[in-house]
Amino acid sequence: MRYLEHADPVITLTAGPVNAYAEVLRGLGRTVLYDYDPAFQLFYEGVVDKAQKAMRLSNKPVILHGEPVLGLEAAAASLITPDDVVLNLASGVYGKGFGYWAKRYSPHLLEIEVPYNEAIDPQEVEAMLKAHPEITVVSVCHHDTPSGTINPIDAIGALVSAHGGYLIVDAVSSFGGMKTHPEDCKADIYVTGPNKCLGAPPGLTMMGVSERAWAKMKANPLAPRASMLSIVDWEHAWSRDKPFPFTPSVSEINGLDVALDLYLNEGPEAAWARHALTAKAMRAGVAAMGLSIWAASDSIASPTTTAVRTPEGVDEKALRQAARARYGVVFSSGRGETLGKLTRIGHMGPTAQPIYAIAALTALGGAMNAAGQKLAIGRGIDAALAVIDADA
Repeated sequence: MRYLEHADPVITLTAGPVNAYAEVLRGLGRTVLYDYDPAFQLFYEGVVDKAQKAMRLSNKPVILHGEPVLGLEAAAASLITPDDVVLNLASGVYGKGFGYWAKRYSPHLLEIEVPYNEAIDPQEVEAMLKAHPEITVVSVCHHDTPSGTINPIDAIGALVSAHGGYLIVDAVSSFGGMKTHPEDCKADIYVTGPNKCLGAPPGLTMMGVSERAWAKMKANPLAPRASMLSIVDWEHAWSRDKPFPFTPSVSEINGLDVALDLYLNEGPEAAWARHALTAKAMRAGVAAMGLSIWAASDSIASPTTTAVRTPEGVDEKALRQAARARYGVVFSSGRGETLGKLTRIGHMGPTAQPIYAIAALTALGGAMNAAGQKLAIGRGIDAALAVIDADA
């Protein structure tokens, strides 16, 4: 057997960064135009228009020139004031992490935290809002990728809106892979990016901002200005008639333009369907092999990442190393509290195709068997194929 420890992997099935579409990679190779060239300013405005259409926004989205962690930190810095009372919803490592940013900008932090294989219950949110009418900002991670779980943000958003609060949503690894849009969940700041389900490299943030959030940020004297963390500075940068606050990432905009074309031309519903089918086939195969997913139930399992619980006695890091070395397939580890407890298989963008579920099951099962688990890989593949065939 040829081992691939020091060679490029054949298939990257991680939770991000993910494989970029070939068309996007070609787009990155377009001419790098001067940002004040009228041709680029017109082009940039067109890309923002495509993002607005994809995100189903009634106003213009913002593009920040850094991967979405920039957007999440900027949201905390810009929207949260020292007088705000923030309710952070933590169902995983990333949701918990946003609370640390929130605490930096306001000392008044409340939290609902559930086990990291479960989802936030809207009834608990409703009860907390009633018990603490002083809450002004609520933050939630839609898909907490280190757990592979989904939170019901539309239901949560309706409660926050009725309360009169502002909602910050991390949709970095869900937008484009399932039905979610800023206005569906009544988000005031909705953060995503092209580097997950849209199949582009990491380098940009796409952000939906409500009109009331714009007003709150502009009234906040502590909101960053003349800073990489500034959202306010980019409010009108979409317009061909307005200057950029600083040089935008021209090549990344070239790539985003192609990624948005691919998504819109395929049709969002079709893109969501193939993400869901790939994950469903993967979960069926995992169960048939005698393994289990990390999520407490299939109903909260993400269609963009399958998190597989590590069996007792298996070294999760060694498992991933074996999958890479033996099969040329790269998976993701957990993060923080889930590190070593699960293996994450991404179904995002180009790899949200059912054939990749078969590849993932083969590599995962083979690596597990190398660790002494004695799994029935064929049974897992047959179960996955039955799901795929039923959809055909």
